[in-house]
Amino acid sequence: METRSLAGAEVPITGSDSVKWIEISVPSSFQFEDTEALPSSPSFAPPAEDAASCSIVGSPPTYCIWRIHKDKPRVLEIEELRASEEFPKTGLRIIFPDSLSPFALICKDESQYALGNPYLLYALTVSGVAYSIKLKSIHNYASGYTLSPYEVVEFNIQQLPNAGVITSVAAMSGCLVVGRDDGVVSCLHLGRLEPSDPGFMLDLRDDTGFGRLWGLMSRRSVGSVQGMVISDVHDMKLLFVLHHDGTLRIWDIVNGSRIFSQTLTVPSSREATFLKLYVGEAHHGTNYIPLGIFYRNSLEVCTEMITVYYLRFTQGDRNLFSLDTSVQNIPLEEGMLIDVKLTSDKIWILKEQGLLVESLISTNGKRGVAQCYALQEALVADQLFQNSQNSLDDFIWLAQTVFSSVKDEILPLVSSIFLRRILFPGVHHATVLRATLGDFAKHLSDSDYNSLSAEGLKKEILTLVEQEGLSGNPISILYFWRNFCTHYFNYWCKINAPFGFLVDSSTGAIILVRKSSTSLFRCLEDIERTYGSFNELADTLGAGIQLPDDVDQTILFDLLQSISNVSRQLGNAASAIYYESLLSAPSLSPEEVVPRLLKTLESGYSSSGEALQVSELGSDAFWEKKVTDHKNLRKFSVDIFLSLHALRNKTTSWGKVLDVMESFLKFLVPNNIKQKSDIQVHFNIDISVTVQAISQVAKVMFESTLDVLVLLNYLANISGQIHMSHEDVSRIKLELIPMIQEIIAEWHIIHFLATTPSEIPTNADFSSQLSSLQIDNNTGKRPWNEKLGKGDFTLACVFLPNIGRSSEDPSQLCASFPNPESIIRSMRDFTSWIVWGKTGKESHSFFSHSTELALILLRHGQYAAAEYLLTTVDAHLRKEKTSQSVQGEDGEWCKLLHLLGCCLLAQVQRGLVGKIGEKKINEAVRCLFRASSFDGAPEVLQSLANETGLPCPDLACSSSATIWKLQYYQWAMQIFEQYNLSSGACQFALAALEQVDEALGTKVDTLEAEIQSESAITIRGRLWANVFKFTLDLSCYYDAYCAIISNPDEESKYLCLRRFIIVLYERGALKVLCDGQLPFIGLADKIERELAWKAARSDISTKPNPFRLLYAFEMRRHNWRKAATYMYLYASQIRTEAANKDFHPRSMLLQERLNGLSAAINALHLVHSDCAWINPILDEQLFQKEHRPIKKARLTEHEQLTMGNDGQPQRSQSYIDVEKLENEIILTSAEYTLSMRNVKWTFSGNEKPSPDLVDLLIQVNIYDMAFTIILRFWKGSKLKSELERVFTLMALKFCPNSTGPPVAVNLPKSHGLLLTSSQDEVNLQGSFDASPPVHQSKVHSQWEMLESYLEKYKGFHPRLPVVVAETLLSNDSQIELPLWLVQMFKGNRRESIWGMSGDESNPASLFRLYVDYGRFAEATNLFLEYIELFASMRPSDIIHRKRPFAVWFPYSLVERLWCQLDELINRGYMVDQSKKLRHLLQVALSKHLHLLKVDSEDTMSTAT
Repeated sequence: METRSLAGAEVPITGSDSVKWIEISVPSSFQFEDTEALPSSPSFAPPAEDAASCSIVGSPPTYCIWRIHKDKPRVLEIEELRASEEFPKTGLRIIFPDSLSPFALICKDESQYALGNPYLLYALTVSGVAYSIKLKSIHNYASGYTLSPYEVVEFNIQQLPNAGVITSVAAMSGCLVVGRDDGVVSCLHLGRLEPSDPGFMLDLRDDTGFGRLWGLMSRRSVGSVQGMVISDVHDMKLLFVLHHDGTLRIWDIVNGSRIFSQTLTVPSSREATFLKLYVGEAHHGTNYIPLGIFYRNSLEVCTEMITVYYLRFTQGDRNLFSLDTSVQNIPLEEGMLIDVKLTSDKIWILKEQGLLVESLISTNGKRGVAQCYALQEALVADQLFQNSQNSLDDFIWLAQTVFSSVKDEILPLVSSIFLRRILFPGVHHATVLRATLGDFAKHLSDSDYNSLSAEGLKKEILTLVEQEGLSGNPISILYFWRNFCTHYFNYWCKINAPFGFLVDSSTGAIILVRKSSTSLFRCLEDIERTYGSFNELADTLGAGIQLPDDVDQTILFDLLQSISNVSRQLGNAASAIYYESLLSAPSLSPEEVVPRLLKTLESGYSSSGEALQVSELGSDAFWEKKVTDHKNLRKFSVDIFLSLHALRNKTTSWGKVLDVMESFLKFLVPNNIKQKSDIQVHFNIDISVTVQAISQVAKVMFESTLDVLVLLNYLANISGQIHMSHEDVSRIKLELIPMIQEIIAEWHIIHFLATTPSEIPTNADFSSQLSSLQIDNNTGKRPWNEKLGKGDFTLACVFLPNIGRSSEDPSQLCASFPNPESIIRSMRDFTSWIVWGKTGKESHSFFSHSTELALILLRHGQYAAAEYLLTTVDAHLRKEKTSQSVQGEDGEWCKLLHLLGCCLLAQVQRGLVGKIGEKKINEAVRCLFRASSFDGAPEVLQSLANETGLPCPDLACSSSATIWKLQYYQWAMQIFEQYNLSSGACQFALAALEQVDEALGTKVDTLEAEIQSESAITIRGRLWANVFKFTLDLSCYYDAYCAIISNPDEESKYLCLRRFIIVLYERGALKVLCDGQLPFIGLADKIERELAWKAARSDISTKPNPFRLLYAFEMRRHNWRKAATYMYLYASQIRTEAANKDFHPRSMLLQERLNGLSAAINALHLVHSDCAWINPILDEQLFQKEHRPIKKARLTEHEQLTMGNDGQPQRSQSYIDVEKLENEIILTSAEYTLSMRNVKWTFSGNEKPSPDLVDLLIQVNIYDMAFTIILRFWKGSKLKSELERVFTLMALKFCPNSTGPPVAVNLPKSHGLLLTSSQDEVNLQGSFDASPPVHQSKVHSQWEMLESYLEKYKGFHPRLPVVVAETLLSNDSQIELPLWLVQMFKGNRRESIWGMSGDESNPASLFRLYVDYGRFAEATNLFLEYIELFASMRPSDIIHRKRPFAVWFPYSLVERLWCQLDELINRGYMVDQSKKLRHLLQVALSKHLHLLKVDSEDTMSTAT
């Protein structure tokens, strides 16, 4: 076959890859032994194969597509398409009881019973059962439905007599034709007649009547039927039959007569096997019918050919047919033949490589042009770097070179490139992606997959990278994506293989039916024919470019060759990386990519990461790749250098070359077409196909223009080597490169709109989303709005219904599928409207149509897309050097910036937070400020307001823009405020404040009534109040307070101050009032008043408590007495509320009260002692909780505090000084300690506590607090009495037989006592043995505690040991007194030589107790001890002993003891012990009295 030029490309129909199937079943009248098994008999009809076709039914046409899959032979899939509607979401799967032959026909049901069943389906099973099924529209079925017998007619052809094996099938409405291996052709009127009716079956034979016998004897046999086609020729239903021996017969299928028969010969082959017959449409101008015969030459290996014969027909009384001698042989090269279609003038051949088309021989005998339509496999391979063996490897090396400076971001950048290409329209296929994910252990169910948006799919794929653990290795990431894309491409080719196609002769539309999708074909743009991603199928470069006559075509050809060399050297990876840089800036900007691409052209790939490359590829493969790349680089450098020198020598100067280049660039600019019609259409297949075509063309145009940009930069870099002058270099840099960059930006935006999925709006009604912005004043909803957010509904789909048509005849739109030329026209209309608008008016500014595009996007809630569009245009405009002229032209830049600001606001309002949200807020503020700074901004934005409902002030007739700016800034402030964006609102409020003076000083007749009615103070007050609110929302408390003191409106200032304190209080930030950072310029009293009002009406559980804040506030101002007063009021409030409410735990509340009292005491200690008091009576007026209006002064002058200052205050009778505070804190501490023991006692407020408080403390062992209270509140004799009472209680606690009065308190049961009674000694012994260590340790601790308290407090009352001992003995007279207690009576041993005298707790007191309580032995021993001490005095002390009254003994008590002993003896009780004691006393007294007598005599003798 001769080389074919590229004529077009496949365009997938959106949504055709994600059809949901409704499964219905066909009943069977045949009975099988195993109902679940299929018939196992040999195939009676052609076996199941992959097959598909399309039928056109009705007017307007309905395209019915059917498929049979080899792997699902019992299933017939049907899709019902209409060009005026979108691709159907559901299809029909008919499940037959047996495998199907690769044949089906869907036609219009023309029978009289066709009501409600518009379609008639013919099918044949491999077992020979023919079906005629009446079908409804697909939407009338539900899954699980079984067709009724009325809807199905079946006939088993094997039941016919002498039935041979079926080799071919054809059908038309009301008739099924089968050809058999014996050459017989039978017509079955299936669906029209019953099988039992006469005429149901008709065998087509040569003759009838008496001549049949002679015919049967004389005719030669014919071969098996190889192909049959039913065709309409001049209102005749003709059946064309091709037999195996080459015999071609034509039958009139209506009357069953043969009208033509001839044996075909193949001129170039003697042994040819005829395989299939194709019949074209009759050409009425030449009366020819083209016939295609597909045969295989059996003498040569793999030689297949299609020979086209021309059947001439003559109309008249008798139609005559004859075979023309001219034939056209079309050899089939490598690749499997899939389908063939013949029209009146062309033959279409679908192969794996593409759709080949060749014109048939014309009347003048000339051959037509051979062309090819590229299949989608070429685009998918190009997108996934599968178009050559080393494409992915080249991308890996180039990506490593370009991304070397952003190693930390290589994962998101590289992953973004591949994800964008996998989800590219026409590449993304739901079934393919799920199968690929399954290979990587990522299994998704149907529901899970269908619920994922485009972003969700990206996240699912990225999780594979994380699962592989590749996040830290850039090279591994690249190789992972190579592996993933390879799997994806292989699945794509397998799951989406082409099955068949249809050429609609009425419109020229070409419909390709794939295994799991449907496509159309389009023509190519001129640049695509010249240069593009499909250039491997093109025969020449520059074939489609028509330049002016003065431009040399050879120069253009050489230039395009140089561009192609650059493109091949860099590969399609360069455009992928550059495109990503446009989307990912500023992390990777396009200005950084181009120099690195040039460096790659000059010195090859970067050597960084070679170690990782070696680890992935292996050493041998790595060095082999490196050597190959080095050879390619040297070859490229030599070729480009020689070609550029030859090009200069051909033109003698580079100026002419640049002129040709500039002329060529004009063909890269999007077409400017004035649209004539303006028809609103619904989203349909035409629109979806146009969007797909736009994405394909924009991709090619973008890549082509980028290659030109790289070449021009390359020329500028090597200008010295190719003898280019400085003027030419300057021309490249200042004229051509900016022109190319603008073209790239235009095609990039077009491509972005055509490939980016739309967003899901927050609400269905856009006016409710941006009601404050009033972007859309049209309340009507587009019918396609419900499609927003779906992956196959891109941004371009939003625009297409708004685009007019350049066609003069819009009445034919959407009636049928578009032909290739119509698709490319629609694509041109779109690109022209995107760049130039509907009128096609050219503008000097870049993308002057961007504001209208942004408005449409905003109306449909596409904020991110509108933002990117406007940001891209704004960035490009800022690069232009003629910015001043751009500003003055139509104010488009002003509109752009205003809309961009609104778009950024809407983005933030949808939930963007963090750094991204802050960045967008700042950008929005910047854009709105820039928009307001343009000359003529009021008029420009007023026109925008008329279009969008934007509330801008009408000052078109005013000579001053200051007032407009004031209102514009206030409007912007309100918008930011509505979106709770306080930072931006604050900036515009401050900007408005700057305009107030100038605006009010401007004399304008058209001044707004609002400004006229307000004074400068009122306006400033309102704006400062707004500044205060915004800064307060941002927690900038210092700025908020500065806004308060800057407010000239006193009423507004006070309201802001109140709000300031309330917010600080609610946020727990009131400490800023107390840290000394805020300047209290005349507001200190008001702040104190607000805090006091708040404190009086706050609960004690409020955090932070206002009283504490008042304390800190006054302490910072050195108002010590006020600070003490507030803390005392705080403590009083705690006491009051604690008494009225039940708080748990109570101890925390008491601790807080103690803290408050302590703080009050500390504050008063800072005041002079004469002034250290407070008067809380007047201060308690704060606690009168009457209702006050919210926006009026809360405290009147009469209610203000009347406390004296720190100079000389006058005391009131109700004053409270430090001493009273200390008393209260002691009692509160007692209450706190009791609460810690779960004992409830409430302080009543009396200055002196009741005695029961001390009793409670003693009962719960809180002795320190009890003694503290006693020493604090009792003095003199009352103190001694209270101490005696307390120690009596303590002594009783340690006695088991205590008879003292009980204390009403719930206490835990005490285990063990300090002292044991002699009576209970035996009973308690067992308990001691049970736990002796615990008991004894507790006894010792209590014993030591009692000893310590006696030692500590007997100085206050010396008689306390007597009280303790007497208490113990009174409770148990036989108890053993502790040694330390006895020692307290005895005192110092040296003092004991003077007898038993001393203080109140002396030995005589102990002696008395012994005598009183019958402890005679202890009393006798005590007396004897001191008698002996007296007698054993040292010689040095005898002189002192002989002084008068130097020694004292309780003789009366001794006498009493003597009497008691005598009484016991007389009573006969303890006689021996009593006598012994009396004898001891007698002896001791005798000695003592003798000693006293001697001392007396010595004294008397001394005196004389």
